[in-house]
Amino acid sequence: MPQADLVLLHAPSVYDFRRYSILYGPVSDVVPSMPIFEMYPIGFTSLASYLEAHGYRVRVLNLAHRMLVSRRFDAERALRHLRPKLFGIDLHWLPHAHGALEIARLCKRLHPDIPIVLGGFSATYFHEELIERPEVDFVLRGDSTEEPLLRLMNALAAGRGFDEIPNLSWKDERGVAHVNPLSYVPQDLSVFSLDYGYMMHAAVRFRDLAGVLPFLGWLDYPITAALTCKGCRNSCRTCGGSAYTFRRFFGRSEPAFRTPEQLAADVQQIARFSNAPVFILGDLRQAGDEYAERFFHALGSARTPLMLELFEPAPRSFFQKLARVAPGFTMEMSLETHEDRVRSAFGRHYTTQEAERCIEDALAAGCSRFDVFFMVGLPEQDAASVLGTVEYCRSLLRGFGNAGRPKVLPFLSPLAPFLDPGSPAFEEPERYGYRLFHRTLEEHRRALVSPSWKYVLNYETRWLSRDELVRVTYDAALQLNRTKRSFGLVPPDVAEAVEKRIHQAMRLIRQIDDIMSISNEQRRQRLLDALKPQVDRANVSTVCEKRELNLPVGWRRIRWAQATAIVWRRLVQDLRCAKT
Repeated sequence: MPQADLVLLHAPSVYDFRRYSILYGPVSDVVPSMPIFEMYPIGFTSLASYLEAHGYRVRVLNLAHRMLVSRRFDAERALRHLRPKLFGIDLHWLPHAHGALEIARLCKRLHPDIPIVLGGFSATYFHEELIERPEVDFVLRGDSTEEPLLRLMNALAAGRGFDEIPNLSWKDERGVAHVNPLSYVPQDLSVFSLDYGYMMHAAVRFRDLAGVLPFLGWLDYPITAALTCKGCRNSCRTCGGSAYTFRRFFGRSEPAFRTPEQLAADVQQIARFSNAPVFILGDLRQAGDEYAERFFHALGSARTPLMLELFEPAPRSFFQKLARVAPGFTMEMSLETHEDRVRSAFGRHYTTQEAERCIEDALAAGCSRFDVFFMVGLPEQDAASVLGTVEYCRSLLRGFGNAGRPKVLPFLSPLAPFLDPGSPAFEEPERYGYRLFHRTLEEHRRALVSPSWKYVLNYETRWLSRDELVRVTYDAALQLNRTKRSFGLVPPDVAEAVEKRIHQAMRLIRQIDDIMSISNEQRRQRLLDALKPQVDRANVSTVCEKRELNLPVGWRRIRWAQATAIVWRRLVQDLRCAKT
């Protein structure tokens, strides 16, 4: 098997999650991945494609996924056989604070001569703390590190210094930390490419399909993504990808958009090998109506299902134009709450009435399903407000007539486990009604191995304590599950299974709280360990059935002949490069 020049490693949230007894709670019920967040960031695909185009061999190794699919998989043994020029580890989302650092420590122990670089949003925010850790040699900051990473690889290959590499925090041979300017913040995103063909090729080249798959069950539901931009125009209070955060910590004062033609080309490329949905990340209308219209024109006709998200209500004309190129499209929108005052306090400034009009227009234009997301843990939101949101969901479903098959599908989840670092609420918690329990990266790393998600939470609000956040989340989930069952949105047996898991989770929360009150540490740990089988069963699809998120796909999810042709062309290119 060929050795890679760069190995990009994705760690589980907690290493080793198979050993710990942790009630993760509903932290991942409304995203594709499991509670250990095995889905690696899409930036891995762009980084790998960019470096491959410049002559480096890159391997993506999703350790979290490998550990999920096989209890026999030994991460240490797998890493011991790797000899790249550089290990890259993502610390994009803060829930990876434990796993990312443990994997870095393991790599450094096994290969003390191979440098380690971390990158991602959370790595950027905590770069000064990270670079002081003995297991970390470099941190690449910012939202676009393709070119800085290439320069770092070139410097390592040539034995040059690192002073001129933008966005780089690094240690010299004496262990002294240096922070280079955050000067690479590209407005031209033409170098950014989500080349899924590379991923298929890499699976064959390194004979490791499980190591490159993005999340558990992807082959059954091979959803892919296409990215509209870097940055955002909104400043939602708890979001680490907000305009506020990009401006203060990533050096980006305005969003940078891929051209609509590039975005359309991405979708068309995916459609060559996939019949599964393509999720367009970012509201198409952020760059204006003309951007969306150019995308529709360039796309022509979608040959695979499209899912799109809205950050604010869109006009009827938008859906009518979308329906012409993507019949049966699916929409997602985070209303956050049914109360306008709470939504405004969160940083979203539209009304519930405007959102309902938007949903009505989308369905009238041919939208096959409109997913609506609500959150627990917002500013100005108390327990009565959360339960009021569930009551609102009932009226929403009554208003849009879900008989037969779901047209509007509501979801509710807690803001968990963390307020994003760099978000307005993380930076000024008192201003927005929050109280933080963890501030530093190390505090978050330690919190992640707490026995339940209540103790992992890094915040509570002026209106809901941590205990109340947990309690009202489960109460609301029970009511919403029963509402979905009564409207036929989920089968009775599925709804019954969800209800049992919620009750089991509530019992486990109480048991864990009782155990945590025991002063004898050894006895406390024995009792927590004894709960692990029950905890593991309660950790998936707690407040809803995760498969509710999935769109119907036929048996021919992947066009295997076309995928094989893509891989074959790449292998031929490999052979030609090897000969030269």
